[in-house]
Formats: sequence, structure tokens, C-alpha cells
Amino acid sequence: MVRTIKVGKIAFGGKNPFVLIAGPCVIESKESALKLAKDIQKITQKLNVPFVFKASYDKANRTSFNSFRGPGIIEGLKILAHIKRELNVPVLSDVHCTHEIQLAAEVLDIIQIPAFLCRQTDLIVAAAKTGLTVNVKKGQFLAPWDIKGVVKKMEEAGNRKLLLTERGVSFGYNNLVSDFRSLDVMRKTGYPVVFDATHSVQQPGGLGHASGGNSEYIPLLARCAVAAGVDSIFLETHPNPSKSLSDGPNMIPLKNLEKLLKDLIAIDKVIKK
Repeated sequence: MVRTIKVGKIAFGGKNPFVLIAGPCVIESKESALKLAKDIQKITQKLNVPFVFKASYDKANRTSFNSFRGPGIIEGLKILAHIKRELNVPVLSDVHCTHEIQLAAEVLDIIQIPAFLCRQTDLIVAAAKTGLTVNVKKGQFLAPWDIKGVVKKMEEAGNRKLLLTERGVSFGYNNLVSDFRSLDVMRKTGYPVVFDATHSVQQPGGLGHASGGNSEYIPLLARCAVAAGVDSIFLETHPNPSKSLSDGPNMIPLKNLEKLLKDLIAIDKVIKK
């Protein structure tokens, strides 16, 4: 039985409808982040889809030293706090080291542990001790059953408000593959599982100077994950992915979001009857 994790009025897990975690890869500006959050909220309110806004204040693992990283933690958290107040929507962002967590916990509703850092015990324990919900992305290098180690660290730190995210596994060089058996394996931990349909089509470092991706497969993977009974879908979106400052090749265009959500709602209703 998968427990229900509540974040404000939103419930992950159990027989609840899937939750959408969505937003840009990185905060490009206050104005663009707020507008995108409003546009996504308009769609989700129309379709009655629970919505958590996601945006990174710092992309600490970019391929190139010169890649855009975001506004940084201070300015980024101010922007997320503004969006949270104005739209009354929960916000999520990723943390990269323990000294960020105290500041982040003052604003965020969900603290996210990036995939490359999911084995960092001090980071997981510090996030757990905030008492907030923590979303841990399973590393591309982990088998799904290995997530039990992460779960045990969280629980021993006194926090059972945990979400687990699948984002594909490394398959040779510059490629990821999604094994949908992992969703069932991870749900057997008793915690809600999120499927990241956008990073799952990423080609890490595939462009040499940056990561590539196959965004045309995002709808297919998202539909498969909901059909498998996943508790939440994670999507990075942008009005014009080709102009985005990070991860454009594996983002869904905002104009395609409503159609995809309609498909996912129809599948989710059948699966969770």
C-alpha cells in the first residue's frame, strides 16, 4: 500500500489523481518564471489537475563551465516565494549542498535531491530534518531496488514525507532508457513515485557542449507511466524550448501541455478506478 503524502491541499499517492510537477528547467527571469507559472496554472485549473510549480535557482551540474546556471539561491528563492504567494501554488526546487538547505526550507514546499546527488547521505539527512516533503530523484546509475537505501536514510533521519522520482537509467554513452518495471519496484517501498518524462528523454552531454534530447517521446513515456499507475508526472516546459537557456531539447512546448494532460487524465481515471 502506497502512503499518501500531503503538500498543502495536494495529495500524492494512494488512489489520488496524479499530480503535475511542472515548470522551466531553470529560472531565466522573474517575469518569465511568473508568466509560465500562471500559464501552467490556468491549464491545470481548467482540467482540475493538482499542480506543483518547479524551477531551479541554480543548475549546478551543467555540461559546460559557461552554461547559464540561473539567478542563484538568494534571488531564485525570492522569485519562487513571489510565485508561491501570488498564485497560492506549492513550489519545488533542487538543492546541491547542505548549506543551502536552511535557506531553501524557508521558501520551498518540496525539497528536491538531484539524481547525481541521491547517494549523498549528509544532503539527504539535512533535507529530511527540515520536516518538509523531500523528492529524491533516483540516479541514472541506480537499479530501482537500490532506492531502498535512500528510503532508509530518510526514515532514520525521522522523515517519512518522501517522494521518489524515476528519470531513466544510463544506457551506454549519452543515452537514457526508461524501464517501467522500476515504477512498480519503487512503489513497493510504500512511497509515492514520480515519473520525470522530460529528463527521461535527455541525452546527457549528447551535444558535446550541452545535453541533447528526444522531446518527441515525452508524451509516449508520460502516457506509459500513468498507465503503470504512477502517482505524479514531472514535466519541464517552456513557451519556446529552442530558446530556453537550459535543457531545451528535452522540454515539452507549453502549447502541447493541455493536450497531453487530457490524455493522462483519461488514462489515470481508468487505472485508478
